Amino acid sequence: MPVRTLAELAPPMTARSVVLSLLLGIRPARMPGREITRIGELFGIASSTMRAALSRMVAAGDLVSTDSMYLLGARHLERQALQEALVNPRRTPFDGGWDMVVVVVSGREAGARGALRMILAEHRYAELREGVWMRPANLAGHDLPPLDEVHRFTTVPENADALVAQLWELDTWAAEARLVLAALTVPEQSEARFMAAAAAVRHLRTDPALPDELLPENWPADELRWAYDDYRAQFAELSMREEVEDKP
Repeated sequence: MPVRTLAELAPPMTARSVVLSLLLGIRPARMPGREITRIGELFGIASSTMRAALSRMVAAGDLVSTDSMYLLGARHLERQALQEALVNPRRTPFDGGWDMVVVVVSGREAGARGALRMILAEHRYAELREGVWMRPANLAGHDLPPLDEVHRFTTVPENADALVAQLWELDTWAAEARLVLAALTVPEQSEARFMAAAAAVRHLRTDPALPDELLPENWPADELRWAYDDYRAQFAELSMREEVEDKP
């Protein structure tokens, strides 16, 4: 698989996606309206367009507005908690065992098949063949929900390294992670750096979170995770400073 560009790795930057990317990435999830508008201008989003988007998001319950501040609504606070868990998987010591999920119900509608695939991928399983999904049993607090259409097994493969190579394109993932990392660690705030932060979230959600024993040397996932945390801390500090300046 060819290595994607930063633009391909980042989500589309509409006014709404800029706002959500900003607020989902900071704690507490709030920011002054003028700072949101300023960042929107990096993407060529006019201040009037951004203010209109903020108004629509407040009306839809995506945001809560208080004074000059905008906060995430309840639904997106739940999304933020899920994002935190997906970006920061908790690995446990690996004893060689793998989890295997086999889909045993056939004839399902496309929507149901797609929903199941999304759940399995979100829980970092990879598909070995149609309806057979696997991963090392080394994650904590990331159990699959009850699924009637699957059977689950624990197994130990004869050649775990070969199985990893079949399930994940680790070289491509690592190359893309380093591309995002390079854009994320430049010193100045810029459109490219903001895009890199959004791309980092997407990319870390697809980190297979394998045991160290099954990873290549110099695996960049933790380095990308630390760089993203540094970026978020900078944005949180900026938001707090803007909040203080906004007060009479």
